[in-house]
Amino acid sequence: MSPSRLGQNFLADAAWRARIAALLDAGAGDTWVEIGAGHGEMTELLANSGARVVAIELDAGLATTLRKRAAAWPHVEVIEADVLEVDLAQIAGARQFKVYGNIPYYITSPILHRIFEVCEKHPGAILSAHLVMQLEVAARLTAPPGKGPGRKEYGYLSAATQFHSKPEILLKIPPGAFRPRPKVASALVRLSFPGEGIHPDVSNSNKFMKFVQGCFAQKRKTLANNLRTMRLTSIAEKNRPTGDPGAQAVIEVMSEAGIEAGARAEQLTLAQFAALYRLIGNS
Repeated sequence: MSPSRLGQNFLADAAWRARIAALLDAGAGDTWVEIGAGHGEMTELLANSGARVVAIELDAGLATTLRKRAAAWPHVEVIEADVLEVDLAQIAGARQFKVYGNIPYYITSPILHRIFEVCEKHPGAILSAHLVMQLEVAARLTAPPGKGPGRKEYGYLSAATQFHSKPEILLKIPPGAFRPRPKVASALVRLSFPGEGIHPDVSNSNKFMKFVQGCFAQKRKTLANNLRTMRLTSIAEKNRPTGDPGAQAVIEVMSEAGIEAGARAEQLTLAQFAALYRLIGNS
């Protein structure tokens, strides 16, 4: 099994592929979009379930080989394309579909955001996404906010994932299951849609998530300091005529949202971010 020039680690172990396939629970009537189909290791198992499969592969050589193999499998279409550039809902050609991907570690975050964009544009179209990724990243996606040990993994990617989906680690996968063998452990993560979704305090989810991202801009700083750096208009209004979003004004807004003055972004729930966003308005 030759390595991919795009940094893919292929699931070479048949036993691990079978365990993953059992957790996908694919069946006739399903439509699956597979990201980074590679040699078709999982494409074949999905096809054998009776599901319709749209397999995306960017590597031209792999796509050509996979297309030849897929000729023997029912209901499989191979598309040579970059997942970050295609419209997943359009190529799925179905009202609702599911996503599977053994994704290259270095583009995990862009792929996640691409999936979230589809959820924004086509609400309800993606039922779930099952993604094989680095275990460390999987832990970040599922980490809860708050204080104490084990909570430092919570960051912007955690908040974005939990806003759009309900993430869950289904299976931890050792390096030996892959070829070439990665240096780190992996995990199968299920994202069930929708997530916590739009709070009553949030009318524009894109602007809200940009605000949340700004709150995490410098994790070593307190939330108050990050908010000051963002120079939010509604906070500056409290400091006329200077317009300087000073510490006291920021703390007053945080207090109104029920957030402690020394809090950090990783301690806030999505509901708390939403309450703070409402107070700040369209800044």
